[in-house]
Amino acid sequence: MFKITPNPPNKPDQKLHQAAQRAIDHYLNPGTDAETAPEATALFSVTSGVSSEILIANSYETVSSVSALLLDLSDELTGKDRDVALAIHQLSELSVLLIGKLMDRETPRA
Repeated sequence: MFKITPNPPNKPDQKLHQAAQRAIDHYLNPGTDAETAPEATALFSVTSGVSSEILIANSYETVSSVSALLLDLSDELTGKDRDVALAIHQLSELSVLLIGKLMDRETPRA
């Protein structure tokens, strides 16, 4: 009787075994990279691989928001508390200026 399919190889195929092991590890044992995995106590994290332009723009928007919130808060306060809020506002405005200068230097204008 003639056999349609050939006999299987006598020894196991190492390439096939390594490929299968990589697939199993990828789906069943995903490793965590120490650089990209945030600490267990970290509430917020920044995605790795983000461009400098995006980081600078988001920093600028965040500091600008803090500055606006402090200015609004200082309207509600009096005395020493108002002076502290205005001092923090001045520092945040300085940060806005510094990040703005960095944006001008690092990101080209169209």
